[in-house]
Amino acid sequence: MKYARLTKEQFDELHAEFASFLATQAIDRKEWEELKENKPEVAEQELDVFSDLIWEGVLSRAEYLEHFSKNHIFLFHCFDAYIQSIVLKSLSAETDFLTKEGLQWLSDNMFTDNIEMKVGKKVFADERNTSIFELIKQGAFLSDGQLFNQINTIIES
Repeated sequence: MKYARLTKEQFDELHAEFASFLATQAIDRKEWEELKENKPEVAEQELDVFSDLIWEGVLSRAEYLEHFSKNHIFLFHCFDAYIQSIVLKSLSAETDFLTKEGLQWLSDNMFTDNIEMKVGKKVFADERNTSIFELIKQGAFLSDGQLFNQINTIIES
């Protein structure tokens, strides 16, 4: 398995897609139930293959990621061969970016000495999608890029 198995909730959401996937494997509902009962290892392999296909599609389309922690915000813009980053660090120990108040504090203090901002660019060492998946495993999530682009526009002007 290249990525990670989807959760039960994700499989439930992708029920129709999974049924279509099984159909491409010439497995109907009855055969699937028999596989789960009599050959669970084969059923597990089908779940893993489907999960990897879904992840591959999602990661191939991933353009922006965000990762928030108590004192840091990591913003990423993913390209084919590299990733750009903007890292915001609060120099105020009591700030918590995981709260609404912390985000309001960020808005009020964005361009003050209370915020350390670093911009970077890194060429993907591994395959693009694998590198993005590693960021997701560390807590990043897909985003629309609005925050990255707002800050990047200000930085570039």
